[in-house]
Amino acid sequence: MAEVSSQIIRVNEIEWSPMVPMVQAKVLWSDPATKRRAQLTRFEPGATLPMHRHVGDELLYVIEGAISDEHGTTTSGNVGYRPDGCVHSVSCKNGATVLAIVSGGVEPATDRAGAPPSQNFNLSEIPWTEAMAGVQQKPIWQDKETKRRAVFVRFAPGAQLPRHKHVGDELIFVIEGSNADESGEVVAGNMNYRPNGCVHSVSTKNGATVLAVVTGGVEMMK
Repeated sequence: MAEVSSQIIRVNEIEWSPMVPMVQAKVLWSDPATKRRAQLTRFEPGATLPMHRHVGDELLYVIEGAISDEHGTTTSGNVGYRPDGCVHSVSCKNGATVLAIVSGGVEPATDRAGAPPSQNFNLSEIPWTEAMAGVQQKPIWQDKETKRRAVFVRFAPGAQLPRHKHVGDELIFVIEGSNADESGEVVAGNMNYRPNGCVHSVSTKNGATVLAVVTGGVEMMK
């Protein structure tokens, strides 16, 4: 049986579409079976999203600018999390570009009573830990029940991940540098999707920093 390969997602090849006034979006990846998607959202200065309830959850990484809700502000280079049932509105004073990994969707809401709050993660407050030679990581968020987690990973120049198989899937957003596998090179600002069963090895010539959103785990291959 043929091995499953990773998929390179070239963000600049996907068109922006209007979402609401002053907000545009690009759907980068989706899995209708699990109602998950990765979406890039661009907010103009002064843009707002009216109060809504999350039916499912959302993990976001702010690439540029900052966005705010009733529970705080998520600034460039940091991560926000909206749990299932979270009710909030969103504002953006000076504009922002945000990557969101969404499970489910949203519905209109008028009352926040009893709803779980959104969360903000300041990545500068999370220490790097050694994962393996040349690779460090910052665990950001996890859901033990669904075996999902978000991790910042930093590769030193020349670092490698040996051949392994994904048991579950993984979405990678390259923030700095580039890394490569058998499907090709993924450069900063682009994504790589490793589906369940994907077998590959990873290398980086000049170093890279990536955000990884992982479901499940990996098995090392001989």
